[in-house]
Amino acid sequence: MRFKRIDFRQALLLSGLPILMICFLSSNSFATNGHFSHGIGTKSKGMAGVGVALALDSLAAGTNPASMVFVGSRWDFGVAIFNPNREYTVTGNPSGFPGTFGLAPGTFESDSNFFLIPSFGFNMMMSDKTSLGISMFGLGGMNTDYPTQTFGFSPTGIDFAQLFMAPTLSRKLSENHAVGATFNISYQRFRSEGLGAFGFFSSDPSALTDNGHNNSFGYGARFGYMGKLSEYISVGGAVQTEMKMSKFDSYAGLFAEQGDLDTPATWTAGVAIHPTPKVTFAFDVQQILYTDIESINNPLDLQQIQSGILLGDDDASGFGWENMTIAKFGTQFEGGNGWTWRGGFSHGNEPVQESEVLFNILAPGIIENHLTFGFTKEMESGKEISFSLMRGFSHSVTGPNVLEFPGQQTIELKMDQWEFDVSFGF
Repeated sequence: MRFKRIDFRQALLLSGLPILMICFLSSNSFATNGHFSHGIGTKSKGMAGVGVALALDSLAAGTNPASMVFVGSRWDFGVAIFNPNREYTVTGNPSGFPGTFGLAPGTFESDSNFFLIPSFGFNMMMSDKTSLGISMFGLGGMNTDYPTQTFGFSPTGIDFAQLFMAPTLSRKLSENHAVGATFNISYQRFRSEGLGAFGFFSSDPSALTDNGHNNSFGYGARFGYMGKLSEYISVGGAVQTEMKMSKFDSYAGLFAEQGDLDTPATWTAGVAIHPTPKVTFAFDVQQILYTDIESINNPLDLQQIQSGILLGDDDASGFGWENMTIAKFGTQFEGGNGWTWRGGFSHGNEPVQESEVLFNILAPGIIENHLTFGFTKEMESGKEISFSLMRGFSHSVTGPNVLEFPGQQTIELKMDQWEFDVSFGF
């Protein structure tokens, strides 16, 4: 067996990677399926994020920990260049009525359009039936950076990034069936700017905005099953528990429950069909349970604020996101001479409702459709290079400014995305 133990150089690399990745993630943006990435690992991303019924690489634990025992012993290093383009348009002049919250009319674009997103995976076969691995990746995040006085102050925006470190144990129950478990360790950082005008609506205006980056740590688990029913079909399923995160104390006057921002639970189920040894078709369904997180799900409610339940309180207003269900389809074709080609398409119902566009100027996670392409080229000595390209098609949501005189102003949120991902495996 290879990789029976990790030597000193490997241990040094593993110990330094979390620090390196935190540095990369210090100002990253990942908003594709809400604030989740559309896929984990270059190969999965090339097929629109499918992978719960496939064993692709040592990042597979981010989708289904059970697949790691089918991956075998390997390393993977990757980096993505992510390009989200965000803007909002306000139509109608502010009324100027006392107690209203009008916005300047016009179209305004967010700066900071390019971000680096690193990833790393390592898997070691402990025996023919058991594997132990660790994967590190950015699962979620959101960034906006408007140079204008969106809410009366500039710059305006948020910066939220999340790093997962996922040690994983996977074991075969039989030759073709396996289960796996991951202990998720998560690091988050958050910053908001330019939200001083909401101080009248906050339970703690000093912990609302412009307090620099604040860190949060938490934990959770992911469990999965993968089975090869025949040489033509495999199935898989995985569940990720809600991630319990420490509170953002510096932003206890912004997020509900005094700065609480947990990571929502998800479930994924899928099937992969192999009509020939060189062709694979895969279909996954994933649901992200945003409604379980108060600071994400609670709507912006003016009557509630007027009754004394302010931003940061229990049951306080939030971003009004609904659950998101995503259907993903991907295909893979081995073309010979070491080339493997991939493509995919995914569709999800965007979580932002028309009545919640005002606060979501800060967090426009509204992309619904992704088209992807990718390939892998195998080289000598078991090395390989993989590439994926993602296009998140432009999508918009329009609704009223709920803190203005009724019918006075409308707000349109608009976003499109590109992502280029490259990784090396061996």
